[in-house]
Amino acid sequence: MSDQRDKFDQDALAYHKSHPAGKISTRLTKPLDTQHDLSVAYSPGVAAPCKIIAGDKDQSFIYTGRGNLVGVITNGSAVLGLGNIGPYAAKPVMEGKAMLFKKYANIDVFDIELDADDPDKFIATVLALEPTLGGINLEDIKAPECFYIEETLREKMSIPVFHDDQHGTAIIAGAAFINALEITNRKIAETKIVFCGAGAAAIACANTFIDMGAKLENIFMTDSNGVIYSGRDKGMNKYKEKFARTTNLRTLEDVLNDCDAFVGVSGADMVNEAMLLAMAPNPIIFALANPDPEVHPDFAKRIRPDAIIATGRSDFPNQVNNVLGFPYIFRGALDVRAKGINEAMKLAAIKAIAELAKEDVPDAVREAYEDDEVYHFGKQYLIPKPVDPRVLLRVAPAVAKAAMETGMARRMIELDKYRDELEVLLGEDKKLMREVKRFIQKKSHGKKPIIAIPRSRDERILRACIQIHDEGLVKVRLINTVKNIEEFAAKMNVPDIQSKVDVFDMSLNPEKMSEYTDLLYQLRHRKGVSASNAQQRVTNPHYLAALMLKNRDVDAVISGVKERYAYSVKPILEVIGTEPGQVLAGIYMIAIEGKLFFFADCTINPDPSAETIADIAIATAELAKKFTDEEIRVAMLSYSSFGNTHHNSPKKMAAAARIAQEKAPHLKVDGEIQADAALNAELQKREFPFCRLNGAANVLIFPNLDAANISYKILTNLSDAVPIGPILIGLKQPAYVLQMGATTEEIINMIYLAAFDSLQ
Repeated sequence: MSDQRDKFDQDALAYHKSHPAGKISTRLTKPLDTQHDLSVAYSPGVAAPCKIIAGDKDQSFIYTGRGNLVGVITNGSAVLGLGNIGPYAAKPVMEGKAMLFKKYANIDVFDIELDADDPDKFIATVLALEPTLGGINLEDIKAPECFYIEETLREKMSIPVFHDDQHGTAIIAGAAFINALEITNRKIAETKIVFCGAGAAAIACANTFIDMGAKLENIFMTDSNGVIYSGRDKGMNKYKEKFARTTNLRTLEDVLNDCDAFVGVSGADMVNEAMLLAMAPNPIIFALANPDPEVHPDFAKRIRPDAIIATGRSDFPNQVNNVLGFPYIFRGALDVRAKGINEAMKLAAIKAIAELAKEDVPDAVREAYEDDEVYHFGKQYLIPKPVDPRVLLRVAPAVAKAAMETGMARRMIELDKYRDELEVLLGEDKKLMREVKRFIQKKSHGKKPIIAIPRSRDERILRACIQIHDEGLVKVRLINTVKNIEEFAAKMNVPDIQSKVDVFDMSLNPEKMSEYTDLLYQLRHRKGVSASNAQQRVTNPHYLAALMLKNRDVDAVISGVKERYAYSVKPILEVIGTEPGQVLAGIYMIAIEGKLFFFADCTINPDPSAETIADIAIATAELAKKFTDEEIRVAMLSYSSFGNTHHNSPKKMAAAARIAQEKAPHLKVDGEIQADAALNAELQKREFPFCRLNGAANVLIFPNLDAANISYKILTNLSDAVPIGPILIGLKQPAYVLQMGATTEEIINMIYLAAFDSLQ
């Protein structure tokens, strides 16, 4: 263990020391490339916003970065696990906190370490910083001084002040506690709760639990001197006095007898076997001391297998981690320019976090943890994982709404629009899918589009179906046996799967199977399909799904995921077919850095002719118009630009550009052109001023399948680009085929895109 720890410490030192030293830096948010840029950024242009702010200091939220800037401030007097190490040694911790703010909520941070042991000196310094900052996150300040410091700053400052060691822990523990109570069928007002520890976090947790409905008379608090009781003198302060009980009980062991819940915010090994056995049935045990909890989770589970256990550690289920709270609470508070963070805002955050734990978990979260982690609501999954990106979309709006409703907000915002803005922080694909969902909701008129999925015995597909069901816009029909789906869902610990998906079981629908057999025979009897052959083929789920679509029993089909692409496409072509004069092609939408690009053809045509490429380009441009308000610019890509070489591929792309221009004169299309010139408007204007694109292209047409497929896969694996697709164009009815490695999120996106297409 010692060798492992030494190795870990060396890795950590190398991480912090690597160039550039430290973990955060500042960056420019405006261009500073020209004389004009310099003039408006500094002298004389800077005078204009200065005059406006001089007349109204709140204008600093608009004309400066103050509205997105939080100060993470400490004196280093109580650093987690390290104690009073002082402000210099606390700086790596504060830089780490700054990283979390930026990573999870895109909030800028100044980490500020004050050489100020005296609370009044600390307060005076922070008060003087208000013109700089939009919010204050106090960190790692010892009790009881931290209570006095926060109370004073909250009273005197008109920006959010939040001591995360208190309220961050309380909010996340509160969310976990709500769900633990639900699982154990307890009412909070009747629950006996024992707190081990009486510092900042413990007192904040106890106060928050009271705000949630716990009764003060049901709370027992202990510290290093035992139970806090009425009349005790040793180790008391005014913050502990609130929890002093009239009781003869004096030790932690005494108060744990028949208690329902234990919340440890103290130190290691405070609870033994006898104490665990004395607790009530189905006890709730939150052992939050870190890195060594009050009772080791494995030991507690062995002694009390009926217990629900949470810790502060990342290597056990139910980690109570403050990162689930503070970035998103500040995000919501800053965006309404809140004057503070009140109890209603905290309770809104608690409720939002608790409710999110009941939703299905995205693949991106699952992939960040070990394979044996539990990802469904229950005893081992009380709260979302800290890396879950959806926390931003739940907590920030909830906090903002509470701030507006309780008069804490300086700025009123439209919550639906605000959620859209937040989704952009998570990626352009999230914004796009929200627009797709809104279209479905508007156009479906209450009749949910039905999407058929063959070969559906797959965990990714079932998770996608559950999320689609929960959102309530689309109905998924799985082609399988009821028994098969129920057995597989049981292995995933998903109860009542039939309430979440519609299963088409061939053995239970003989009349429909006969109808589909006749339909297939009618469609293909002159193309080599006999009556007996039709009866055999219709039992293939891919043919069956296509026949359901042809018969208009479903609105769209999604195949693939578990089979080769060509195997899934063939039944669709034979049953559905392409529109007259249209060419089949596979398009990927690529979301990157707030922009949307369309790559074609990525899945179907190995080496298309110039005529085929022109048709693909026109069809892709039409598709792009459905998803973006940007002007469509179509680039016929090649390894050369405008006659630079005379090989077959560039000549083909040049010919394709001419054909597309003739067929669609309104379309901005040109080529052959190299990718850099197609995407770089300045380069394009400088080197090829005659280019008809007149700006950066957003529809990229490749000379062959190799180029398109390789390009989108390299881009999406070496960058933050998100692929959406492939979308099949040219079919008579909406049918899609996913790649075999599709994630749950990609399946969900495709289900919504299929529903969107069916309503066009």
